[in-house]
Amino acid sequence: MKKPSSKIREDIARLQDQLRQAETREAERIGRVALKAGLGEVEIVDDDLLAAFREVAARFRQGRPHRREPSPVGTGQIAGGSGEA
Repeated sequence: MKKPSSKIREDIARLQDQLRQAETREAERIGRVALKAGLGEVEIVDDDLLAAFREVAARFRQGRPHRREPSPVGTGQIAGGSGEA
């Protein structure tokens, strides 16, 4: 039996909500990493920042090897922070 259009609309609304939640989690994660990298303190035009993010995304999509070096900032600390809560 085929689904009625009302059920399909409910499914779409539920999936849209799930998508919004997933995008929010992803944005928060990327935002935290960007702040740890010190991007919150840098004055940069959004278009330039978007271009830089696209370059990074392309690098990882292409499977280029990336170095995993220790960060100069301790894990969990924001650049310039004392690390104390």
